[in-house]
This record gives sequence, structure tokens and C-alpha cells, in this order.
Amino acid sequence: MFKIRATPKSETTRRHILETALGLFRKRGFDATTMREIAAEAGMALGAAYYYFPSKEAIVSAYYDQVQGDHEKLTRTMLVGARDLRTRLRAAFRAKLEVIGKDRGLLSALFRHVGDPKDPLSVFGSGTRTQREQSIATFAAALGEETLPADLQPFAPRLVWFIHLGLVFYMLFDDSPGQRRTHKLADAAADLFAGVLTLARLPGFGALRRRTLNALQEAEVL
Repeated sequence: MFKIRATPKSETTRRHILETALGLFRKRGFDATTMREIAAEAGMALGAAYYYFPSKEAIVSAYYDQVQGDHEKLTRTMLVGARDLRTRLRAAFRAKLEVIGKDRGLLSALFRHVGDPKDPLSVFGSGTRTQREQSIATFAAALGEETLPADLQPFAPRLVWFIHLGLVFYMLFDDSPGQRRTHKLADAAADLFAGVLTLARLPGFGALRRRTLNALQEAEVL
């Protein structure tokens, strides 16, 4: 695949196109914005814009990369000093909501692409596998393997990732100031999941844990 040689100038130009496009997406919507409009707003020829981003979908993919990178960095910062599982999960959820909080309009415009796994922008599709696995890895770091039963370690981060998708979806419709209700829900979800994992470590819950995991695997949720 053709790749642009990374130089300080090329990175600056690429960042300029990305930020210009995201600004237009936020203002006009993803579908209503064209590559020609993005190039014009960025002050460059259409061919130059295509040189850096072959499509609008490529721009959104770069945005996904940016979100996941920012989430990972902010989560790592917020985890400093966080010892118990409840606090660590709260930090991971809060970090994601903080990173995407300003982009509710953009995410709403992109949401119709989420449900179709064949869509290149779907969070469940092959086109976003790298960003998805990066996000799951961030939640895995928040969980910490030492706090989980061995059979849950491969699956718990993915379950937390599914929970966080529900929080993002809820945030899109939350009109409370600063999405206060979403943040309260995120804290409650972290507390509940931490409680479930604590119970799952008890010997008496081993059989139930295995049946639950088997059911999720058979349904190919995991």
C-alpha cells in the first residue's frame, strides 16, 4: 500500500486537513460534507487533500486513531494512584467521556454507520479492528489482570468495551448540563461491574461464571 513519507511538514499538513475536515463534519455533518469542500476550506487543491486522505472514511479512521490515543493517555494519567477496581473502571469510563464529550454532534452523524459491520466506519467491522483492539487494551489496563480470575482475563476487557459503547450511545441523547446523567451512569456501571467481578472470584460462583462465559462464546459475543 502506498504510504506518505512522514516529515514534519507532511504531518503538519495532514493534521491541518484532519482538523479542517472534523470542523466541517461537526458543523455540516459527515454525509453533507464533500472532499472538495474540505480541500477548499483547508486552502489546498483537491488532489493534495486526496494525497493525504483518499476518502472521508480515511479521515474518520484518523479521528478514531486520535480518540483512542487520547483515551489511552488520559486513562493512564487518571489511573495513577487508583488501587481498587471500582476506581480504576470509573477512571477509564470518565476518560473516554471526557475525550469525546465535545463531539456528540459528530458521533451522532456517524452513528448510522455503526450497526452495519460491513461499513468501513462500523465499530464492529474489520475496518476498525485496530482501533477497537486498542480501546479494549486500554480497558484491560484499567482492569488489571491480577484482580481477575484466570478464565475471565481474556474476556473481561471486551465486556467492559461493550458497556462503554452503551455509555457512548446514551451520551448522544443526554441533554443534561455537561452530560451529567451519562457520567453518573458511567460511575454506576463501573461500580456494578466491579461488584460482579468481585463476586465472580468467590469459589461458589465458579460454575455460574463458566456457564455465563460458555453462553457468550456460543453466541460469538466473545
